[in-house]
Amino acid sequence: MPLIVKDYTWTQTEMIVYINVPLKGVKVGKVDIFSTDEYLKVHFPPFLFEAFLSEPIDDDKSTAKIGNGVAVFTLQKKKERLWEHLVINNNDKDKSREIRERALLKAQEKLAAESKAKATKTQEERKYALETMMKLEEEGRAKIQKMKDDECEKATAQLEAWKLKQRQIAEEEAQLKLQSQRIKVDKQSKSEKIHVPRTSDQCKVKHDQKNSVQSISKKKQVDLPAPRSTGNIQIKFTPRVFPTALRESRVPEEEEWLQKQAEARRAINVNLAELKDLTEEERNPDWLKEKGDKLFATGNYLAAINAYSLAIKLNRKIPTIYSNRSACHLKLRNLHKAIEDSSWALDLLTPPVAGNAGARTRAHVRRGTAFCELELYTEGLQDYQAALTIDPQNETLQADTHKIRQIIQGSAPCPE
Repeated sequence: MPLIVKDYTWTQTEMIVYINVPLKGVKVGKVDIFSTDEYLKVHFPPFLFEAFLSEPIDDDKSTAKIGNGVAVFTLQKKKERLWEHLVINNNDKDKSREIRERALLKAQEKLAAESKAKATKTQEERKYALETMMKLEEEGRAKIQKMKDDECEKATAQLEAWKLKQRQIAEEEAQLKLQSQRIKVDKQSKSEKIHVPRTSDQCKVKHDQKNSVQSISKKKQVDLPAPRSTGNIQIKFTPRVFPTALRESRVPEEEEWLQKQAEARRAINVNLAELKDLTEEERNPDWLKEKGDKLFATGNYLAAINAYSLAIKLNRKIPTIYSNRSACHLKLRNLHKAIEDSSWALDLLTPPVAGNAGARTRAHVRRGTAFCELELYTEGLQDYQAALTIDPQNETLQADTHKIRQIIQGSAPCPE
């Protein structure tokens, strides 16, 4: 049974009640305080102070301070008046138990309300943080899109300016050609002689001049050298030397690869409706590829894809264009299209020779990256191993292959 503390003191004003409870030398950490609007309890084993207040108080505005061996309570009254008694005279144990249970129920309801309010506040804060984050991301995307649009407009303006310049050059050349033709016509008209009637003396002088001219021309004809004889000039080309050891030589495959490259350069489809408004330079797949490379370097991946796609329509046998377009699709997370373009590039990069080793390595890495982004790690590992077979000294490829193998074996976390 706890020892009831009865040597407490209290004072009051019309609005506040002050209660001083001695702690009997008990440490502050062992003091437990519980209060509601009609009940106050201070438990510090083995002592217990319990007060059934005669009138209700405002528990939210009341305070308790512990120090110097005393617990001081400042209780805010709900009604502005002086109390006759601090506690009610209650010797009925059932009523006391009822007050305790009611106080406990109120405390639980208050705690539940505070917990609910805290949860609501936390949820609102999270919602606000999420909305703020989404807003920042949207602003970031809008900024990036604006940069892309500006770059696209800039590229379009440069292209239009280049077209205008080409047209101006063509017009100037046409004008120069027309002027040269006019000058030629004027010279011919001036060189024509005017026919007038000649006298007999004039005719005789003319005849003598004609005879002298004919004699001079005969002398010149006699002095002219004989025409050259016909003949053939033999041209011999030195054989191409590949940087491969003789025991590992793959000359037939490399010759086949060079022949395929030459045929690919000649296989240009110029009968496209999209080419009607393009100049001769813009119909060159190499020019479009360089344009796509520049757009890719500036981060304008959509415009780069358009340039690469038009180049592919012109010539479907250049593997580097497919490989570069797959890199653009990777940046835009068009993963299935990236796999498709890398596969096209690898199909065209045959036979496998030293001349296309770098291109094959890049195509394998891009397709393997797309597979891993789709969480198809087994297929991705196959492409990375193929790239590592081509370039076994590449430390980055070695690290990436090892990481993918660890993910498949479950010893490394999957990237989010």
